[in-house]
Amino acid sequence: MIVGLEGIIEHKEPSLVHLNVNSVIYEVFISLHTFSSISHDRARLHISHIIREDAQQLYGFTQKSEKILFEGMLKINGIGPKASLAICSTFTPEQFAGIISSKDINALKKVPGIGPKSAGRIMVELAGFDAVLLGNTTTANTAVSEATMALESLGFKKEQIAKALSGSLANDTATLVKEALKQLQKL
Repeated sequence: MIVGLEGIIEHKEPSLVHLNVNSVIYEVFISLHTFSSISHDRARLHISHIIREDAQQLYGFTQKSEKILFEGMLKINGIGPKASLAICSTFTPEQFAGIISSKDINALKKVPGIGPKSAGRIMVELAGFDAVLLGNTTTANTAVSEATMALESLGFKKEQIAKALSGSLANDTATLVKEALKQLQKL
């Protein structure tokens, strides 16, 4: 799995670069934000390596937070690499975190390829993801993220988890999980 590349820019377009790494040239798809931040003939990119039946594709980002946003979007059913890259091209990770925290579906609908249904799904499935993007590691946000992951691993859906955790005031993961499980039994 390729997680990063550093090399000489052989060719640069708004949607991709050809990166020469020790005489091997890689085609790496990039967002518009990454395109504008590459100003020299050398680049160091965080890579998301997507392997499919028919292709292996590399997606590169100058910021680690942009890679996290891209990979977070891929986890949503119905959102592929093209739509994820379109979101990364339209919003910075900080702007996207603001959209998620304010639940602004209309802003998401402005992204090419994202309709009302996809925008709603993104809002539901990425609830709390804004803290991950901003690197906010306060105890409460970390506990909510950990509790969410724990409940997902038990097979609960994100919508159910978000509802169950919304009323809890606990600050530690264990208590959040216990309270959420009580709520989930009622649903």
